[in-house]
Amino acid sequence: MKNEKSPFSRRDFVKAAALSGAGMMIVPRHVVGGPGYTPPSDKVNLGIIGAGGKGKQNAQDFLKVENVNIPAVADPSYYWNLADFYYRSEAGLGPVSNMIELHNAAKGDNKRVTQYTDFRKMMENSSELDGIVISTPDHTHAYIALMALKMGKHVYCEKPLTHNIWEAREVAKVTRETGLMTQMGNVGHSTDGIRETVEYLRAGVIGEVKECHAWVPAGRWLPGLKGLPQGQSTMPIGFDWDQWIGPREMVPFHKDYVPVSWRDFWDYGCGALGDFGCHDLDAVTWAFDLKSPDTVQIFPAGYSDSKIAPYGEIGYFHFSPKGQQKAMKINWYSGGLKPDLHPALPKGYVYPARASMFIGTKGIIINDGGNRKPQIFPESLGNSIKAPKPSLKRSNGHFQDWIDAIRNNEQASSNFEYGSRLTEITLLGVLSLRLGGKLIEWDDENMKAKGMPEADQYIKEPVRAGWEM
Repeated sequence: MKNEKSPFSRRDFVKAAALSGAGMMIVPRHVVGGPGYTPPSDKVNLGIIGAGGKGKQNAQDFLKVENVNIPAVADPSYYWNLADFYYRSEAGLGPVSNMIELHNAAKGDNKRVTQYTDFRKMMENSSELDGIVISTPDHTHAYIALMALKMGKHVYCEKPLTHNIWEAREVAKVTRETGLMTQMGNVGHSTDGIRETVEYLRAGVIGEVKECHAWVPAGRWLPGLKGLPQGQSTMPIGFDWDQWIGPREMVPFHKDYVPVSWRDFWDYGCGALGDFGCHDLDAVTWAFDLKSPDTVQIFPAGYSDSKIAPYGEIGYFHFSPKGQQKAMKINWYSGGLKPDLHPALPKGYVYPARASMFIGTKGIIINDGGNRKPQIFPESLGNSIKAPKPSLKRSNGHFQDWIDAIRNNEQASSNFEYGSRLTEITLLGVLSLRLGGKLIEWDDENMKAKGMPEADQYIKEPVRAGWEM
């Protein structure tokens, strides 16, 4: 039986005993490859933590990958009705477990999924799990990721990787220390389109680039919000509110917090920028190896305060040349705000609802928020250039890549070291928003907003007793 001092599990013992009885002995995978090692022939067992809309989607996507098994699911709610949100589905501990069991039954496997309302109980019984998939609200990402990494589990985590900057650095540090395989859930990172965009930018197809614009249509889920919800709602049956609150200060349950609309509240989500920054700032960060802005200022559009996010956002990140990093200005917009139409665009052109635009000395590149394939303007330039030779390895898919990383012991491309950097850039914009749109002069080495001690409470947030990281 597995104990704290031995990496040799009961499953390994049974397997080895059976083989030795047949006249041969195979040393188990944990002994051969060290903690977390999974040979290519083995089935990868994943535990799902967070079975809401995104958790259900992630489970569906991992079940499409060959030799992946999901024996355990954790969520504080047995049932989520997501009919009024973009998921247009039912989710929660029950529906997601049922979905997995039906998938398994179609393959002749009638094993039941083990259900947990407390993910920590799952982790206590996680000897059969190779990896953990985190699809919870933002404020619990870091706690779960750090716990899983320290227990020797590979980790896939939704974006943003963490809820504050200190957490992002801590997760990156522990990832380096453990050497485990990680992947952040910015799925667009694995498209061919974003790779082509990065290659075009690095090849100088549109000349020298010093400015990028990125915009998303996302606004607040509760547009009329003017403060925290008042009063208390009836608690849904089978819902563990204490578990959902996690490291945050306990408040009375209110239906406006869950599901999905938690993104409107700074204690749990990070507004539109936190939701989309790791998607739509990905190409510029990747192409130009951006690490740390010198200044950030994001203005709220519509009502916001220290507790709730605004409806829209507009603001600026400034990067100075440092090492491989070139000077860059990023302009960010949300809630329907967009930049001026660029003169290189053809007459009658209408911007996509969500896109990134790169301004070069010869022309511009626009990639939409879907396949991210580069569109070059003016059209005369786009028609005359030759596509640069591919320099970035193409992806087999975001979910497949993480499973391949586990099997081959090679990091996926949106691993936590890269993901934490992209998350930190995003969260610096969120920091400015949380301070009412103040200009942040960032001291990267000391993780400080210069001359702004009031920012410290958001750079590393306080946590409830028992949820220390």
